[in-house]
Amino acid sequence: MTEEAEAAGEPRAALPTRIIVATALASALAPLNSTMLSVALPYIGASLHESESTLTRAIVTPYLVASIVMQAPGGKLGDLLGHRRALALGQTLFTIGAVVAVLSPNLVALTLARVAMATAGALVVPSAMALLRNGLPIELRGRAFGAFGATMSLAAAVGPLIGGQLTSTFGWRSVFAVNLVVLPISMLLARGPSHAKKAPAGPRTPVRFDWLGSVLLGASLAAWVLGVGKGHAPNLTLLGVGLVAFVVFVLHERRHATPVVDLSLLANLPFLSGGLIISLHNLAMYALLFELPTVAGIVLHANAHQTGPMLVSIMGPMVVFSLVAGRLTDALGPRVVAFVGTLSAAAGLALLLVTPLDSMRSLVPGMLIVGAGIGLTTSPSQSASMGAVRQEQSGVAAGMMATLRYLGGIIGTLILSFVLVPTTDASMAIAAHHAGLRIFLGATCLAIPFAWLLPAKVERKRT
Repeated sequence: MTEEAEAAGEPRAALPTRIIVATALASALAPLNSTMLSVALPYIGASLHESESTLTRAIVTPYLVASIVMQAPGGKLGDLLGHRRALALGQTLFTIGAVVAVLSPNLVALTLARVAMATAGALVVPSAMALLRNGLPIELRGRAFGAFGATMSLAAAVGPLIGGQLTSTFGWRSVFAVNLVVLPISMLLARGPSHAKKAPAGPRTPVRFDWLGSVLLGASLAAWVLGVGKGHAPNLTLLGVGLVAFVVFVLHERRHATPVVDLSLLANLPFLSGGLIISLHNLAMYALLFELPTVAGIVLHANAHQTGPMLVSIMGPMVVFSLVAGRLTDALGPRVVAFVGTLSAAAGLALLLVTPLDSMRSLVPGMLIVGAGIGLTTSPSQSASMGAVRQEQSGVAAGMMATLRYLGGIIGTLILSFVLVPTTDASMAIAAHHAGLRIFLGATCLAIPFAWLLPAKVERKRT
């Protein structure tokens, strides 16, 4: 960070541990509730007399759409309301959504509950990232973002295990009830003064929330998500509508005094580089997580129980190396850690590309290396991006980062819909597997120069 940033009120005292734990617990619920539900769908369908495809359209897709659409507005609200207030609002909304889900008598109520929980997550996660950026000294941010990333990855990874155990023991409603155990703890820890140094209050100017910009952004992102679809060809009409809405959104944001997305941040090279790295890595990772089980099922006749451990082989190293990367970032700087991590992820994908698809075990070494590389890269990219923005921009910056992360996954899914055509022929599936891996490898290699554009080292404040 610059001397100007220090003068503008960068924190000297660390954010209290209880608030860091509170933000981590609340943030982890967003990915946990995304993956935990996957194993509960058959039980919900039997209870509500609905097919699994109907449940996907009613409670899976709306959750995904709301999660993506609300990230940028959620970050902006944090800047306007204050990130502690936005965090509390998100926790409260998450609690209401969980209660409604537990008591849902029908699918409509459950859908509304899921949308409320997704919206709450979009308030919590950007606010948590902004609190870490604003409430911690520069020299501690790397390990904080590393722990944050590890917590989010771990929550996503253990979601199916927790969901399966809860559902089989207590029924599907317990999947939502578990939130009511975690949320009160998070809310209690978040109460009280933060003791973080605040930036000097500037002149008060009236600000208004950019509702039209939020609607336009939401419409474009929702059209893209729904247009990509899953298991069928993309809807070109919806993709076109999303593109038109996005163009109108950009034109509107350029004229708005307090835009929901600060387009000037795209001229901030460290911020943009970190965001693009995470987006490109998510493109490769999520597409890989969808592609490999499908291809393994066709070629190796593998079922979900056999592909599960293979997917753990990428998520496990991500969690571990996210923690390692945080400390390495504080010691060595973001550039070298992200550069090595991106090279490692590319090496793992290259290994998968040349590995014969003759057994599940043969895929594990490449998956381990990919997971380690992504784990090494995420923390320095987030830390450098958030450290490059002004304190008053931290919420909208965090929302933009989260949106870029989701967009990477959307683009990866769109690519899969073109590459992974429905087939039962093993040779065609292997050809599609190799084509997909080449694209994922190309996306990861594209992130390498952006890693080199991150700051070389963490600039520590003068005492």
